[in-house]
Amino acid sequence: MKISTKGRYALRMMVDLALNESGEPIKLKDIAARQDISEKYLEQIISMLNKADYVQSIRGARGGYLLAKKPEEYTVGMILRLIEGSLTPVDCVEQNCDCTRSTKCVTARVWKKIDDAISEVVDNISLQDLVDWHHEGENQEWIAWYI
Repeated sequence: MKISTKGRYALRMMVDLALNESGEPIKLKDIAARQDISEKYLEQIISMLNKADYVQSIRGARGGYLLAKKPEEYTVGMILRLIEGSLTPVDCVEQNCDCTRSTKCVTARVWKKIDDAISEVVDNISLQDLVDWHHEGENQEWIAWYI
């Protein structure tokens, strides 16, 4: 499984919204500039986040975007699954798998363990955790690369 740029950028955008939250809407062009991501590409992503009520859109000259909930109410898994769909490493781990070999396939156990490990990580890291990690590493060069 590989997370697409759309998934990575969605997570960066949500972190940016959380880090820059002041009660005032944040303009997409400001996020694009801070994150060095095309504003047009972010428009596609923000549309998905808005439809899912992950962000609130404020129209007008002073408009922009706000998180719809507190950062601790979002998990990395929620955001990535919204943008990416399933995070499973192979189709046979999916609930609706119709593989005829699933009951006798020994490798299915490996795929399930990988899927469980991925879920354990992404479902137990909140957006607030990422904000906290950012503040812990503000003076460390690796944090900008890592997030």
